Formats: sequence, C-alpha cells, structure tokens
Amino acid sequence: MRLGMKATENDIKYLPGVGPRRAEMLQKELGIRTFGDLLHLYPFRYIDRSTVVPISDIVPDMAYIQVRARVLSRELYGAKGVLWQDGPTAGDTAALPETFRFTSVKRLRVLVKDSSGILETIFFKGLKWTFEKLTPGKEFIFFGKPSIFNGHVNLVHPDIDDAPPSSGKMSAEDRKKTGFIGPVAITGIYPSTDKLKNSGITAKVMNRLQAAALNASLIDIRESLPDHILKENGLVPIHFALRNIHFPSGQDALAKARYRLKFEELFYLQLSLLKQKYIRSRDEHGIRMSKVGDAFNACYKSLPFPLTGAQKKVITEIRDDMKSGRQMNRLLQGDVGSGKTMVAVLTALIAIGNGYQACIMAPTEVLAQQHFKNISKYLAPTGVRTALLTGSSRAAERRAIHEGLEDGSIGIIVGTHALLEDNVIFRNLGLAVIDEQHRFGVEQRSRLWKKSSCGMPPHILVMTATPIPRTLAMTLYGDLDVSVIDELPPGRKPVLTMHATEGKRQALFKFMKDQIALGRQIFVVYPLIFESEKMDYRNLEQGYEQIVSAFPFPPYRTAIVHGKQSNEDKKFNMDAFAAGRADILVATSVIEVGVDVPNASVMVIESAERFGLSQLHQLRGRVGRGSEKSYCILMTGHRLSNESKRRIDLMCATENGFELAEEDMKMRGPGDLEGTQQSGLPVSLNIASLAKDGPILNDARRCAQAVLEDDPDLSSDKNALLREELRKGKYQIRDFSKIS
Repeated sequence: MRLGMKATENDIKYLPGVGPRRAEMLQKELGIRTFGDLLHLYPFRYIDRSTVVPISDIVPDMAYIQVRARVLSRELYGAKGVLWQDGPTAGDTAALPETFRFTSVKRLRVLVKDSSGILETIFFKGLKWTFEKLTPGKEFIFFGKPSIFNGHVNLVHPDIDDAPPSSGKMSAEDRKKTGFIGPVAITGIYPSTDKLKNSGITAKVMNRLQAAALNASLIDIRESLPDHILKENGLVPIHFALRNIHFPSGQDALAKARYRLKFEELFYLQLSLLKQKYIRSRDEHGIRMSKVGDAFNACYKSLPFPLTGAQKKVITEIRDDMKSGRQMNRLLQGDVGSGKTMVAVLTALIAIGNGYQACIMAPTEVLAQQHFKNISKYLAPTGVRTALLTGSSRAAERRAIHEGLEDGSIGIIVGTHALLEDNVIFRNLGLAVIDEQHRFGVEQRSRLWKKSSCGMPPHILVMTATPIPRTLAMTLYGDLDVSVIDELPPGRKPVLTMHATEGKRQALFKFMKDQIALGRQIFVVYPLIFESEKMDYRNLEQGYEQIVSAFPFPPYRTAIVHGKQSNEDKKFNMDAFAAGRADILVATSVIEVGVDVPNASVMVIESAERFGLSQLHQLRGRVGRGSEKSYCILMTGHRLSNESKRRIDLMCATENGFELAEEDMKMRGPGDLEGTQQSGLPVSLNIASLAKDGPILNDARRCAQAVLEDDPDLSSDKNALLREELRKGKYQIRDFSKIS
C-alpha cells in the first residue's frame, strides 16, 4: 500500500478477509484488483430477509423463504442408509461415539419445528460443522429455497443464523452476529463462480468484504456528478447510493440508489457520444452537394413502383445532410426488404449529380453481386456507368475498372474489400455507402476514408438490415444521425411462419413438392457444415443427401452453397438458383443477407433453435419478395429449452424486426445480438442494462443534450466535474461514424 494513495486504489489483498490467495482468485474470476473495483461490483439481485414464514405456509414454488425454528432431531446417512440418529427432543439425544468418522457421512438430515409444523432440512457439505452447530433444542433462522422430495417440502443447504431475541428487536451487535445487514435485512447477491465458492468466497463472505471495503473507502469517495445535475434529476448523493446499493436500508432507498448509479453510467456514456458528435459537426466540413441532378430525376421518374413514405422521409434527411456543408454521417436502419438499396442508389445519384463518384461496399461477394445486379437495373435510364469489383474480378476487368475510377468515367462502383486496395484510386469520391458495417474492421474502413482526393471527407451512409433496438442504437451509434425505414413496400405479402418437428418431415417434403409443382423455389438452411461429435443437430451434408434422395433428379434440381466452397462454385450454384435452374437451394446461413430471388416462396430453417431471433428474421426475409404467398418453416428437435421455445413462438407471432430485436436483446443481452457481437459494446456497464433501462437511458440522454446545448465545450465552472470525469477515459467510445 503506497502512502497518500486513495483507499479505493488499494490492492484488494490488503482488505481485511482477503489476503494474497483470495486476491488472486478475485482478480482472475471477476477482474477485481482494488477496493474500488469491489465497490463497483454490484448485486445482481436481492433477498428480503425481513419476513419470517410459518412452516405450515411453505409451498414448493415459493422463492427464498426464512423460518424461525427449533432443532428437533438429526440423522446422519452413509452410502447404505442411516449411520446415526438422535431423539426427537433435546433431552433424548443419543451420544455420538468418540470414534465416529464423518468421512463416511454422505448426508445430514435435520428436522426443525416451529409452532405451526415440522420442516426437513438437508445438508451434503460441511457436515461436521453443521451437525455440531445444530444442537437439538436450539433455535435458529433458516433461509433457503423450498423444494419437494418424496412428497415432502424441504430446504436443501439453507443458510443458518442464530435466532435474534424473541422480541424481534435487535441491537447492532445482534445484527452483526446473526448476519442481518440492516433493519429490514435486504441482502445483495453478487456475481460469483464455482471457483470462488469453492475457495471459500461465499455469498456471506462477499457481503462481509463489501462492508469492509465501504468502511475503508467511503470517506475517500467524492461526488462524481455536479450539484445541478443531482438537483435537476432528483438524484441521491454518491455516498447514499453506494451504501444502499450494497446494504439497502429499505426498498425505497434501494430504488433511489439503483436509479442514481444507472443514470450516472448512462449519462456519461451519452455525454461522451454527443460531445463527439457536436465537435465533429462543428469542426468537420463536408462536400456541399446543393442539387440532385438529371440522373437522380431520370431514375426516380422511371421507378416501376412508388417509394414508401418512410423512404421519401429518409431521402429528405439525407438530402439535407448532403447540402448542409457538413460531412454526412448517417445510419440507415431498415427491416428486411424495406428498400434500403433503393435509397442507397438515389443517394449515390445525388453525388453523381454534383460531379462526384460514389462507392457501395458490401461484406460478401454474394451481396455485392446482388447489389450490382439490382443497381444496374435502376441506373439503366440514367446513363451512369457502374462497375463491380470483387476478389474474383479478373485482371483485365480490374485494369479497366481502375482506369474508369481514375478518369471519373465510372460514376458508381459496387464492391467488397477489394475496393480498399491501394491501387483503387478515385478521381473524386464524394459518397461511401457501407452495407452491414459491423462486418468491416475500423482499419479496413479507414483506408476507404482516405481515398477522397478533394481535400474533404466523403459523405458516409452506413446501412444495416439487422434491426437494432433503440437503446442499443443510441449507444453503439449514438454519435451518428439515425434514419429508420419502418414501412415495407406495397405488394409485399406477410410471410406465414410455422413451427414443425421431425415427426412432420414427410408432410414437409410433400408441401415442398406441391410448391415446386406450382413453379416456386425453396431455401433449406442448416446451421452446420460438417459433422460435430458434440452436437446432434442435423448438418448440411446429411441434409443435402436427404433432400437429394427425397427430391431425385429429374424432375427436381438441387443446388448447394456454403462458406467452405470456392467463390466460383458458390457463384455457379447461387446463379443457378437465382436463374431458376435449381428448385431447391441447400445452404448455410451464408445466404442470410443479399440473396434476392423473388420466385423463392419457401424458407425451411433446420435446427431453428440454434439461431438467434435476429438471424432467424434475416433468413425469413429471403422469401416474400415476389407476389406469391410465402412460407417460413422452423424445424426443431422435440425437446426445446424455455428460451428456444420463446424464440420460436415469437417468430411465429410477429414479422416486426424491431420488436424481435428488442426481445432478442432482453433474452440474450446486447453484446450477443447477431450483427453486433463483432464490435461489442463500446464501454462496459457495471449496473445499467441497455435491455431493461431504456427509460433511464432516455432521461440521461435528455440531460446530456441539455448540458451540451448550454455549454458545448463543458468549459463553465459548474461543469468542471464533467470535464474531469470524461478525461478519465472510462466513457471514451470508439467513433463508429468516422472510419479514420
């Protein structure tokens, strides 16, 4: 321990009750290195131990309960039955032989009694200590979760505390001795691991360590929010919050402590993001694109369908950005099939109309080829030259494309990572559209950023077909302007989603044959490519063989696509399906994005329980693109976990991608969502939850906006504390909008 060091910075090994061995374990298992780290490990739930339940009122489905009872009798069991037992009362106790060895004891059964009845308690560990403590005739407080065995309610391994005085009034010494933390005894339960428990850091020990850390550190902890923020938002002081988050004096105090600590985390997170956004909008000039141009008008007038209201609204927002003189950094969210590609094309044509080039970058060749095919159709009446550049482009094609980009004759380039190569040089890049941006690394994107040769950065439009819950978008992309396309184009019919198990396999095959007879095509998607010894799920190879045997050629034609194929094989099979030369496409989730086959009306997802909600929704979006009724069949095993069943039920109940994304985040957590796990959350949250604390996040963001509107640089004296907290870097967020 260094002299002059704040107590919160002390090495955890110096905390009473820890020491070097436990310190190593706490650091390894929970990342706790200092007293302060321990104080910021918050309980994930609480147990209210203020109520004593009569034994006669206990039922098995109760949560944790507490009884006050007197020990009636004890029984020790070995592998073959009862080894020893004492009588039903304290005065009728059989002496335990001095030579008795507890090593042969497998279980301890203790009957306890209150005025309403008798309860069985069972112990499998710490048998000698528990046996000696639970002397018949003595009264204790037993706390645990009721269960049922052989028709009888029991408590397995309950916590045991000495009973306080019968009057119910406890002195401070009584509370300390019995383990009751406060007057209403609300006890926090902390994150833990088996290794921690096995090393003796139990729930009770963790509570004692937190009490020691509070006593040692609280005097050194200063307020982390300015007075005006506390008053305007009705927040309790930090000392009150820390005491009551760990040892609540009551439910009201706990609620206030929770709100304060969650608000603080989310407030600083939003303040950091919004400050970045303000600095960028103030300091970074962008290319002013003041007109739409002839190409835009020609494309718009020749569209075979009207734009939706949502598409028109988004194009207006983009148009305002591009003519503002500031660089556009906009996130475009749109559900599957909502028409994002059309918006990207019209945005690119605005750049063309102002004398600039545009690039549209996709994460896979399949998606890049699909974009190129669709965009070429839309651009036909405009006269704008477009090109496709991928890793598969031949040398001669590449040379022609490079020349066209350098001399400006190619207006719009669609491509993959190949666009990032050093020899790809633009004459005047004015717009970069990045599709599914989470699949590109920051370093990769920075190379695209530097390809602008006009002295100003290109406008940036980031697109995602993965619906992102609003709270997550405000955190991952909080410094971007966000547009949402929340309407589907007219004519898109709902996809009927159904759940089936293996017993319906033959009925499924008949349904597929009926659909093929009607001229439709079918996707069959599998989660695995090769056999895995650890998993009994159906895999692609077996599935393909089963499909081929059930749908022999002729008359049926089956293609297969997966990530292990060469690009040439993948393209050949995908093209065969897209052109109608194959009736069935057996694939892995490689076809999750980018495949647009209007004639495909059936999506069969095998082992659907293995996919997340967002991924299932993306796959379902591959059908329903034509005028015919479409179907999504979710095939699963017979035995599903509660979470898997809930996912399947939700898929069958709604097609709203944003609703599904919200549920997915609640079920799996924000860092696990399909489409976000590669980037992860930009900052770790100790207590706030993006899945559950949306209202607090909204309050915190409004407060951060008000602070910055009043003092954009946080230069006033009243915001000195905010400047200092942001300088610590804890809330420094990667800037998702800038690709430099």
